[in-house]
Amino acid sequence: MAQAEMSTDSDLTTADQYLTFQLGAEEYGLEILKVREIIGMMKITAVPRTPEFVLGVINLRGNVIPVIDLRRKFGMEAVEQTEETCVIVVDVGGLETGIVVDRVSDVLDIGASSIQDAPSFGAAVDTDFILGIGKTEGRVTILLDIGQVLSSSEIAGLEEISAAMDKHSDADEQHPAEGDAEPIEDATEGE
Repeated sequence: MAQAEMSTDSDLTTADQYLTFQLGAEEYGLEILKVREIIGMMKITAVPRTPEFVLGVINLRGNVIPVIDLRRKFGMEAVEQTEETCVIVVDVGGLETGIVVDRVSDVLDIGASSIQDAPSFGAAVDTDFILGIGKTEGRVTILLDIGQVLSSSEIAGLEEISAAMDKHSDADEQHPAEGDAEPIEDATEGE
């Protein structure tokens, strides 16, 4: 783990820690308290009629979680997935959501004195989703407010997708269609 330059803040707390990740050449950070886990890429089930940045949903230990492509959300060019491409599961307004990133970098301690306000680009550019700009070890990290990256209507849409897919998944498990295979039993049962 990289450590930020010595800060004048007397005690760094968990709230001062940020998980950093890459999208292209840019480094971004999320408050560590919003991060639930980091997982490798897995099969994502596409959901029709969703915004372009919504890749679909995944089944993570029985929970249906919507997954968004942060590159698409930010209007960046799409790239091929690599071995480092992963999903960061975050808490967005009480909804667990996966965000696809190019790679995870570090957990940085960034005290308040090392964070500048987000720059203003005028009224035409919305920067409400940027908590600030972290300056550590000669690097610049764009610190995101993950709760503001998606609008409240987008979050509501993801909640609807998650609930509908979860309900659909439960119904399939309870009433498989004729010819469908029964759900696979846990290999550890009966041992």
